[in-house]
Amino acid sequence: MIGAAMHNRSSYLLIAPAALTLAIFFLVPMAQVLWLSFSEPSFGFHNYRELIQSDVIHRVWWNTLRVCVATTFFAILLGYPVAYAMAHSNTRHRNIMVTCIVLTFWLSVLIRAFAWVVLLRANGLINTLLIDLGIIYQPLRLVRNEMGVLIGMVHYMLPIAVLPMYANMRTVSGRYVDAARGLGASASRAFFLVYLPLTKPGIIAAAILVFIITLGFYITPAILGGGRVIMIAEFIRMSFDETLRWGYATMLASSLLIVVALLLFILSRLVDLRKVFGA
Repeated sequence: MIGAAMHNRSSYLLIAPAALTLAIFFLVPMAQVLWLSFSEPSFGFHNYRELIQSDVIHRVWWNTLRVCVATTFFAILLGYPVAYAMAHSNTRHRNIMVTCIVLTFWLSVLIRAFAWVVLLRANGLINTLLIDLGIIYQPLRLVRNEMGVLIGMVHYMLPIAVLPMYANMRTVSGRYVDAARGLGASASRAFFLVYLPLTKPGIIAAAILVFIITLGFYITPAILGGGRVIMIAEFIRMSFDETLRWGYATMLASSLLIVVALLLFILSRLVDLRKVFGA
């Protein structure tokens, strides 16, 4: 009994530095943000009433959710074949592909956004190539609109979608598909009825990561959207820097945190997140 108590005390002492750091650098600033959302310019719920009544906030949130859902969908759709190829290739090719995926994290999001501006603008490489091939006769509007934002965000989030799906696929035994084929199932039927359901935890994990990260995206929508696609992070920045409505801005930041927390709570009721993330 005494040994167990000493073991528990030692465990608490070991996690104390991490807990103290979390409290100082995360919980205290979050408490200040919440306090400002209620106290600026005067104490009350008037900032949160705007969250319900303001058409501008509703439109910004609708833009944010629509772009995030589309980004998540296309990142999963494009990332699944990549993860499948990585999981079923030989060791040499797998290592090359994993290295290429990891290297993308070293490239700044700012550089990526400006690179897409160069590629997608009216006289950029993509429009010039399409015109030279005779596919189009006038430049397409691929930047400073929602299309440009979606392209840039999917490009950035693709590696983040690939890695959880790849990790999950590595644990799926090929014997299940072989058994389905042995029982007479076609390759496509064995894939959709056996392999795809087994990779569902990886898909869910990738979707959660991509959606939550894209909710707070700022640089890519600001540059590729050209001020025409306002998402919640850019709207918060405008409230801080341009209109100087700090209470309004912290209310928006708090609402973003609440949305993420509610999303995780709902998902935890629908699926076992410990199994999804391999905990």
